[in-house]
Amino acid sequence: MSDKCEWQAVPLAEVYRRLDATANGLSQATADKRLETVGPNTLPEQPPPAWWEVLLRQFYSPLIYILLVAAFISILTGEFRDAGFIFFVLLLNATVGGYQEWKAEKSSQALRKLLRIRASVQRGEEVQEIPAEEVVPGDVVWLESGNRIPADLRLVMARGLEIDESLLTGESLPVSKDPQWIGSADSPQSDQANMVFAGSIVTHGRAKGMVVATGSSTAVGQLALDVTRATGGKLPLLERMEQFTNVIALSTLAIAAVIGTIGGLFARYPVTEMFIFVVVLAVAAIPEGLPVAMTVSLAVATTRMARRGVIVRRLSAVEGLGSCTFIATDKTGTLTVNELTVREVQLATGEALKVTGEGFIPQGELVAEDSNSKVISDPILASLIRSVVLCNEADLHQRNGSWHWRGDAVDVALLVLGHKAGETREAMLTKFPQVNDIPYESERQFAASFNRLDGDVRVIVKGAPERVLQMCRDDIDREELEQIALKMAERGLRVLAVAEGPGTTGLDQTRAPSEPTNLALLGFVGMIDPLRPGVREAVDTCHRCGVDVSMITGDHSVTALAIARDLGMAQHEEQVMTGPEVASKTPEELSQIVQNIRVFARVAPRQKLQIVEAAQKSGHFVAVTGDGVNDAPALQAANIGVAMGKSGTDVAREASELVISDDNFATIVVGIEEGRVAYDNIRKVIYLLISTGAAELLVMGLAVVTGMPLPLLPVQVLWMNLVTNGIQDVALAFEPGEGDVLDRQPRSPKERIFDRLMIERTLVAAGLTGAVGFGTFYWMISNGYSESDSRNVLLLMMVLFENFHIGNCRSETKSAFSLSPFRSPFLLAGAIGAFLIHLGAMYLPFMQSILDTSPVSLTTWLIVAALSVTIVPAIELHKWLWNARSAQTQP
Repeated sequence: MSDKCEWQAVPLAEVYRRLDATANGLSQATADKRLETVGPNTLPEQPPPAWWEVLLRQFYSPLIYILLVAAFISILTGEFRDAGFIFFVLLLNATVGGYQEWKAEKSSQALRKLLRIRASVQRGEEVQEIPAEEVVPGDVVWLESGNRIPADLRLVMARGLEIDESLLTGESLPVSKDPQWIGSADSPQSDQANMVFAGSIVTHGRAKGMVVATGSSTAVGQLALDVTRATGGKLPLLERMEQFTNVIALSTLAIAAVIGTIGGLFARYPVTEMFIFVVVLAVAAIPEGLPVAMTVSLAVATTRMARRGVIVRRLSAVEGLGSCTFIATDKTGTLTVNELTVREVQLATGEALKVTGEGFIPQGELVAEDSNSKVISDPILASLIRSVVLCNEADLHQRNGSWHWRGDAVDVALLVLGHKAGETREAMLTKFPQVNDIPYESERQFAASFNRLDGDVRVIVKGAPERVLQMCRDDIDREELEQIALKMAERGLRVLAVAEGPGTTGLDQTRAPSEPTNLALLGFVGMIDPLRPGVREAVDTCHRCGVDVSMITGDHSVTALAIARDLGMAQHEEQVMTGPEVASKTPEELSQIVQNIRVFARVAPRQKLQIVEAAQKSGHFVAVTGDGVNDAPALQAANIGVAMGKSGTDVAREASELVISDDNFATIVVGIEEGRVAYDNIRKVIYLLISTGAAELLVMGLAVVTGMPLPLLPVQVLWMNLVTNGIQDVALAFEPGEGDVLDRQPRSPKERIFDRLMIERTLVAAGLTGAVGFGTFYWMISNGYSESDSRNVLLLMMVLFENFHIGNCRSETKSAFSLSPFRSPFLLAGAIGAFLIHLGAMYLPFMQSILDTSPVSLTTWLIVAALSVTIVPAIELHKWLWNARSAQTQP
């Protein structure tokens, strides 16, 4: 049905015939049948890697290659036990790491499904929003600014339509479209003015089109193979961690080589044994599992965020949220519920009316403000009601006993007002048909509809009061009317002016209308938009955790300030700046002003971008919310772009790092909290791996330098690394927040992960563990214990040291005793599991023969446990000293 066809070269009637469709699209039953026939409207995607591919990836590491060399050398020298154990460790490590990475990939795939685009299609007489995958040839699709086009469409109607086709053509400038154009069979795709193509973006205007191709049959479907071959880049944090790991690896290899050289030349250890030992020691001490553990940490964070309404599009945003210092937020729909209700109508004649009822359910009436009596008839009121219903792009209807609506919240609220006055859009359009319109765009600050009234074309305009008053006749008292609108705004109302006048003669849908002039003002409409529950508390939380919040809105400055006062964001007019004032400032001036301004009103998209850039220039790490196509530049310029999941356009979502599924400002604060927790957990993993690796190096180095026997065999070092770090580092990634992350100030984006605190604490932990471990081994050898028994005790001690140390790693500032072990079941299970596994290795004969372990007496158990637990008070003391020092340096 949608095979290759020169759709641009045939009349619309032929398009309908070939697709067996009508101008009203398809019925639901027909659409369902076609979906079964042609399949879903999706492009080929690169499938997630199979489990065996993920498993093989675990062996793509120079460290693994070195271990394999050591295993083969062990075979050649007859050390089959060591070789077998190395192979076992490699396989087990690959299995554990592969499983973790596979789970992270599955979580990522699941989150991507939440970000599928939707399409407004006409099924019979009803327009409904469906997943783009369900669009079929013959469907009629409605488009507006910000939409990503779901399939190849032949245009039926368009008004001011401009399309970004850079995905297909590489041309950065938007292309104007004309549904009346008819091309030839060989017209280049870039010249097809009556066609729009899947994947392109509506940058301006409105349109209706019929689907002629879906999925792989679309123009972009030919590019799908290239798209699926593309691979994503690495996250900045992971790149930094891989670089950090490489530095640590080179340092560790150098130290291990020095130890090996000393052992081979001076301590006279066998060369083969020393080589294998050095290799195993280096592999054990190098935090090669760090990137994988960090990937798991970020995957855990994204899953937690998704549960709380924050969908992460780019993992780098998880890291960045911990540094956020400034949120530039929209008002409507983010701070408020975006369910506008018309509360007042102020007629141009001076009469004031109240409107009863709440929300989008049309229950209520219009009453005179001075008498509370129901308004029966008023010619000016009737004209105003007619105007707000006709100059409207929303839909409001009752089906199966319940009300349904679609469209912008302002337009829906105006249709509700019309219903309360007894007028519907369908009846109005039948009586006063529309011949053209000027769709609302934020740059214009108004919308216009041209309708035929009593044989003449009349133009109806609604928009910002100051903008509409500019179009009105000169005989009005603008100053007095502006004061009326101002007083309404002071009561927290969102105010629209409504006017009408003579339209352009000879106007039809093929011509773009000019800006209306010489209008007669009908009156003002005042709407309220209640604050979202919990937003005031969320703003307070931001202030407490060092994040400044500024409102950026297209509303009147007085209305915006009234809302800001309710939220505790601003109290004085000096904290408010308008868009024209922003435009008049230099970037340097604006970067200073933005520190104190908390409300930006009557802001155009370009000015929103200026505000974001100024905040960044002043040193802020900026998060910006947005929902429209015009917000995309600001979203891209921000450090963290936050798009709205419900009201946001496809363009806004794709320009952002995060998508808020419920459009609620409070959910952004949830994201900041989870971002800080994720960053904390990454630091905990790093600290555990680096401190334990350094302790192992210290024990081995001291033994070799003093000429003692090797304190641990290669297989024992590998075993210790597998049992302790291999289990518990990943368990730390699941650690819940400490409860105070939103009481801290934001960290600097330039803050080094391996900072002074981590360096000091690593030296304390590694120094104590290494000194006590080596001291115990030295004492046992000096007092006649065999090398086997001494190594057995030292191995047990190192395992216990690291089991106790995991409690220290749970917080950088809080006492380990203040954190219940039951609040982190993964970590508790990991610590207990690691201990029980080593216990089995001491008592099971086949493990004893591999690891050269044996049971120890109760007295030895108590002594070893007492020595190992010393790491807890040592780190507790350092935490106390660090907190005391930090308290003294704080202002």
